[in-house]
Amino acid sequence: MITLGVEEEYLLIDPATGLPVARAAQVCRAADLQPTLERDEVQRELLQAQVEVATPVCHELGEVEGHLLRMRHALGHAAESADCRLVACGAAPFADRLVMPVTATRRYRGIHADAPQLTDEQLINGMHIHLGIPAPATKVGVLNALRPWLPLLVALSANSPMWQGIDTGFASWRTLVFSRWPVSGPPPHFASAEEYARRTRALAEGGMIRDAGQIYWHIRLSERYPTIEIRAADVQTRVDEAVTLAGLVRALADRAIADLSAGRSSPQVLPETLAAAVWHGARDGCAGEALDPICGRMRPFAEALDSLLDYAAPSLEHSGDGEQILPMVNRLLREGNGAVRQRRELRNNGKTGLVRMLVDQTSGSAAT
Repeated sequence: MITLGVEEEYLLIDPATGLPVARAAQVCRAADLQPTLERDEVQRELLQAQVEVATPVCHELGEVEGHLLRMRHALGHAAESADCRLVACGAAPFADRLVMPVTATRRYRGIHADAPQLTDEQLINGMHIHLGIPAPATKVGVLNALRPWLPLLVALSANSPMWQGIDTGFASWRTLVFSRWPVSGPPPHFASAEEYARRTRALAEGGMIRDAGQIYWHIRLSERYPTIEIRAADVQTRVDEAVTLAGLVRALADRAIADLSAGRSSPQVLPETLAAAVWHGARDGCAGEALDPICGRMRPFAEALDSLLDYAAPSLEHSGDGEQILPMVNRLLREGNGAVRQRRELRNNGKTGLVRMLVDQTSGSAAT
């Protein structure tokens, strides 16, 4: 079984206004006093209105769920003690053009010096799924096999429709914001692990990026761990939806490894098609069409998602994860994903209702 780890980035907001607040230092100090949080599970992020958590290595989806609930609950208490609230949403829905200070590390200050406006607008939060795959050649093979599914994963996970107090018209505005960095979006296809190493090393050695940490592709090989890291998803407001995404990605990777072992080819998508389909996935989310890489064309979202589930079905059955994932997928198709819920709540209950929903669903105190 492929092991799992999940990183989540959160926003700190004022509970009355919903505006981001630069209280990460206070929240991290308070988190150190929480008995259910282990040392180094909570990290600072680029801006002082953000914090990040990382689960331990997990073997079962239930472990992922338990760790995320534990960390969100404890970190939520830490945020309350610092007079702010913790929310898991892909972009700050209300910012009123506020400029958040950068976290005071040499690396983050350097990034701000390189691109001040981009850094100031980095009030976005992602979910990163780490899959434990030690062999470099297998990791590159999985990267290649997962590339065609990126547009559908972006659409499924979309949870950032709001920006500066307005509806952007995109379900995942975070995807567009992140696409402005030099090495971002869908990765290229790589012929081997050696080619991946050579080409990524050349980016840093050639001065294109500061270091390998600035390879912001939707999928990359981790520099620190024996994992492949999938970074395409907005952070999910609900823990059960985060677990569903992690399970689907692991099932796709498991299918990819089986295909590699059997000498079967994976679906292929041209780079320009892939880039365009990611843009459409970010715009439409689960409410429009998405690329089905099996047939190579756009289809209604539900049909494209059925294609993914059919492709991953042997892995989901073998692991037993389908019993947990399939009901969640059906609920998402009925009720919509995070972007749909944000828009619906804002329409029905205004700004106050949206802020309350984000806070409550992040902590797990509300399910809908």
